[in-house]
Amino acid sequence: MVVGGVRGALATVVRDYEKRACRYWKLDAIEVEAGAPGGSDDRDAVRSAEQKRLLVRVPGDVELVALTRTGRPMGSRAFASYLEQHALHARDVAFVIGGAHGVGDELLARARPLTLSAMTLPHEVARLVLVEQLYRAGTILRGEPYHKGP
Repeated sequence: MVVGGVRGALATVVRDYEKRACRYWKLDAIEVEAGAPGGSDDRDAVRSAEQKRLLVRVPGDVELVALTRTGRPMGSRAFASYLEQHALHARDVAFVIGGAHGVGDELLARARPLTLSAMTLPHEVARLVLVEQLYRAGTILRGEPYHKGP
């Protein structure tokens, strides 16, 4: 789940990796509207409104993972193992990418925090990195030649 959609040059690349990742995982990319009602620029109001839109879309029986720069780092092989363990136990995982002001506190309290980078990333870039890593994880688990790293 992600706040906002992907526009411009990244849209094609994100869609390509989503298609690739679907070879390995059940993938449903859910986008919710960015911003607060009335167009408020208040950081807390925006984050709260986006959080509400996200939380109503989260099934109660999933492992919720919030992507945040302060989350736990995980390498590609560890990420693949994490996904494999959840697949073996038939437990779905929902990844959440917040908007410009991040993910709300209630959602963070319910989620496992994971970082893609210690740097702040635009949500479009975070989404691209996530779907590429989902694809990479599938290739790692099947022993396919895509992943060249340790």
